[in-house]
Amino acid sequence: MTTQTAAQEKGILMSETALQHVKMLKEQQGGQELCLRVGVRQGGCSGMSYLMDFEDPTNIGEHDEVYDYDGFKVVCDRKSLLYLYGLMLDYSNALIGGGFQFTNPNAAQTCGCGKSFGT
Repeated sequence: MTTQTAAQEKGILMSETALQHVKMLKEQQGGQELCLRVGVRQGGCSGMSYLMDFEDPTNIGEHDEVYDYDGFKVVCDRKSLLYLYGLMLDYSNALIGGGFQFTNPNAAQTCGCGKSFGT
């Protein structure tokens, strides 16, 4: 379940569980105004790995796409978005295999850990 009824308008989708967990992690960072940057880089066991980190909103550039989730911003540079468009970010509390999970419709292959992919 996404947090917006017109979810197809967003290039990066987040489940309600993932959004709540990210907001909790943001509060643990001191509650300052932060956004979540999602991207990719070369590397990982399948060729490309996912990046995800908090960032100051003043670092959002003109080549970034910004998606708003109830006032929380998710940012992705356009180059990464070529590989991530339609990505569903979810979160699981499972003891084995828990954590953030990436469901990427653009990935032709994924590694066992779920943190990298190939196209």
